[in-house]
Amino acid sequence: MNRINNHDTFGFKLKGEHQQRVAGIHSIGKEYRFNELYQWDGLKRNENGRVVFQYTLDGQGAIRIGEQLTTLKRGQAFFVQIPSDHCYFLPDNSSHWEFMFITLYGQEALYYFHRITEKHGHILDLDTNARPVKHIVHLIDKIQKTGIHHAYELSGYAYTFLMECMQYFEHDQNKVEKWPIAIVKSIQFMEQRYQEDLILSDIVNVSGLSKYHFTRLFHRTVNDTPIKYLTKIRMNHALELLQNKELTIEEVARNVGYTNANYFSKVFKSVLDVTPSEYRNSQFFMPVNQLFLD
Repeated sequence: MNRINNHDTFGFKLKGEHQQRVAGIHSIGKEYRFNELYQWDGLKRNENGRVVFQYTLDGQGAIRIGEQLTTLKRGQAFFVQIPSDHCYFLPDNSSHWEFMFITLYGQEALYYFHRITEKHGHILDLDTNARPVKHIVHLIDKIQKTGIHHAYELSGYAYTFLMECMQYFEHDQNKVEKWPIAIVKSIQFMEQRYQEDLILSDIVNVSGLSKYHFTRLFHRTVNDTPIKYLTKIRMNHALELLQNKELTIEEVARNVGYTNANYFSKVFKSVLDVTPSEYRNSQFFMPVNQLFLD
């Protein structure tokens, strides 16, 4: 692979005692490591009282925790405290390691770190749509575009990350594990392909079931029809896109899977009782990134 080392990382040192009492972000970033010595020893670092969450996007890394050595592949994260007996590194047999990370501190950060690792361990499996992963992606993008303006904002993002972890490991993951695999596959398909012009048969085909069996099982599991569930996914993404006033309504429609902007507007109004233009331009609607729909 012909690529230069790429590091896009951010560190923070903002005043605010609440960060120690609640949570703060010490650093966050996305890195690509290859053909180099990359190694961090948890007993030889100066950032005491920190916890590190690092998620593998591609390639392969490794971490030793105590006597246990683990290879880290795509979709795997580690969660460790500094100081502690661990060492993560780019192994000799790996061509590259691409990852995202967030380093936190504060009493609540340490409290939830221990809650998560005591129950789920230090090595964690998460797909790219998992709440904690999406939060890091969103935060890096936000920092790149507008920066962080004060410690309260930073502390809010730190605590939100911890709550996203708790919701994922205590609720989302357990819920999905109890769902039939056919339903999990169909939902993952919709979440990954909502931008395409999907119809019910596309979703049914992924499940491997007959249309009749699938629709009954989906409704019994999710308490919704597949198309309504897909519509909710699309509408929530549309809400976020509508906050970018440089995008036309037609562009928003195409970005959430509707080839016809008029039909998109009709569906949007049936769900939210206003048209996309009215929602975007009205001062009486608070912009949100996600809306819970019945």
